[in-house]
Amino acid sequence: MASLLERHRDEIRGVISCFDRVILQGTLPGFCHAKGMTSYLYAQNIQIFDYARFAEPLRNEIRENAEKLARENGIEIEFIRMASFRKEERVKEILAERGHHPGLVCILSAMESCSSYRPWHDKSTGKTFLKPDSGKCLHYYFYFIDEELGLCHVRVPTWCPFRLQVYFNGHHQLAAKLRHAGITHQTLDNAFTAIADIEAAQRLADDLDISSLHRALDRFALLYCPVIRQLGVSYHWSIVQIEYSTDILFKRQSELATVYNAITRTAIHAVKANDIATFLGRKLSKNYQDELGNNFGIRINGTRIKHRMGPASIKMYDKCGLVLRIETTANDVSFFKHHRKVEQRDGTSVYKLAPLKKSIYSLGDLRELLAAANRRYLEFVSQLDDPTAAMRNLEKIAATVVENGRTYKGFNFFDHVDIRLFEALVRGENNITGLRNKDLQQQLPELSCGVISRALKRLRVHGLVKRVGRTYKYYVTQLGCAAITAGLMLKELFLVPALDTASIS
Repeated sequence: MASLLERHRDEIRGVISCFDRVILQGTLPGFCHAKGMTSYLYAQNIQIFDYARFAEPLRNEIRENAEKLARENGIEIEFIRMASFRKEERVKEILAERGHHPGLVCILSAMESCSSYRPWHDKSTGKTFLKPDSGKCLHYYFYFIDEELGLCHVRVPTWCPFRLQVYFNGHHQLAAKLRHAGITHQTLDNAFTAIADIEAAQRLADDLDISSLHRALDRFALLYCPVIRQLGVSYHWSIVQIEYSTDILFKRQSELATVYNAITRTAIHAVKANDIATFLGRKLSKNYQDELGNNFGIRINGTRIKHRMGPASIKMYDKCGLVLRIETTANDVSFFKHHRKVEQRDGTSVYKLAPLKKSIYSLGDLRELLAAANRRYLEFVSQLDDPTAAMRNLEKIAATVVENGRTYKGFNFFDHVDIRLFEALVRGENNITGLRNKDLQQQLPELSCGVISRALKRLRVHGLVKRVGRTYKYYVTQLGCAAITAGLMLKELFLVPALDTASIS
């Protein structure tokens, strides 16, 4: 990582890492599987075939609660009828009108698939119980701005077992922390384009108070799914989907564009299967059969390179044209392994390498694992060829320069006069003792003294030669040696041989 940042430190504002997209799921203990739900109904003296009758009043309570919240906040519940409807776009429109102050933003509803149960009587055993089933029910999406987490939404199904999903964005959470800390910053979409104190911001991003997050989730559940009071249970929270990003903030779009285009188009060919496994902290075995590969996609707002391995992936893209984002994602966090205490069947505990638990209390360990994956990937792409400096030098040589009101045109590697001048500059005696106008007149008799004087001035303002103190001697700079040698090699080794066999009409 250091090499990439050092090469472009003059163009970079800073680096910030934090969680991005976080989706958590709330399940009710005893309700999340058919056996537990069956036991609950028996404990409440409810007939198994009365399961629907038991669930209907709870569904009505959730609907009434949604309507009550809508009335109290002066909004209407919007029902989604089209699959192409973009919830995020609608929320952006509403935020543009209402502002970004804390509170309920909107309530959307839609008929979507959900997990459920159906009564079943086994004639062979004489037992009656619930079996897993699926169907469709009305879902509510409550979008709101929380003072600590920023913009969030809770997805609430209206049918038992009431599995909740809570979404929040780590960048919005960090922005709230920065505001409370009085640290000025600029954001564009869900990316920071400038932060006054990067180190302080990183400390805030790393400061995970999971107990506080747990209390906030319980508060959301009570507010938007109040039936849990009647059921006398509380939610268990687990991680469904996670994204952790490392953002390199550039000062200007043009500076990022050159770096990004060079890195992505090289990385798509350079990254192999073993590299992807290494980035994600895994070892690729011969028995591995899950999805593995690279993908280079062109999107409306830019391009993206993605390396996937099973439920995890690592990707790189240019965010808002100002941020180079490295992001590790996972749809199943147990893909990642770490050393932790594992309880054995005999009741003993051992400390060994094991899959990460899906509980929200694994977020601290997960952050370290995902940050390490981003770091390994960034270190890898840092070793790829970066032609940005060379491109700038080429543009510098060919561009017209204005100095003291006078214009000096750039150099053309195909111009006869410029080529003759370059050939003279790289002669051995000129590199040993330096060169003067008089020396070039002797070596280039076809050029007048005035032409050579103007040529030396052009060479100097373009950085190809430098004057020695207060003398009239010049020597060729490092840039000049590299550019002239490359230009002459291009002519002698490629252009002349290629054109020698071409027919001239």
